[in-house]
Amino acid sequence: MTKAGYGGRHDNRGDDIMGPTARQWIYAVIAITGVAVTWYFNLQFIAEHGGLPIDRFIADVYVNAAASSIGNDLLVVVAAFLVWSFAEARRLGMRHWWVYPILTFGIAIAFAMPFFLWMRERRMAALAATA
Repeated sequence: MTKAGYGGRHDNRGDDIMGPTARQWIYAVIAITGVAVTWYFNLQFIAEHGGLPIDRFIADVYVNAAASSIGNDLLVVVAAFLVWSFAEARRLGMRHWWVYPILTFGIAIAFAMPFFLWMRERRMAALAATA
């Protein structure tokens, strides 16, 4: 593996075929998509209810077994992401970790997670450049 544990085109495992710039672009596109696909429906909900009543929003997540399964699945993903991202941000010396929980609950995990991964790629590239 290259400096600071940041693989370029190839690393010792041979499985890193994408460079840091490509990953950054992919994570950025996924983050933008995450905003678009979630907020399309959030805005519909806001229009239908004349605002964003959180109690109604949460209740609607549990409207049936399928929705409940997806909602609970996302809760577990959010918990795992927040624990991991906190540790990873500390490990890499990334500042302002507190913004990711705000983005997670204020926008969507579909945005916050790829945004964190994008910022993580940028941080690892900066660390590799200075090592």
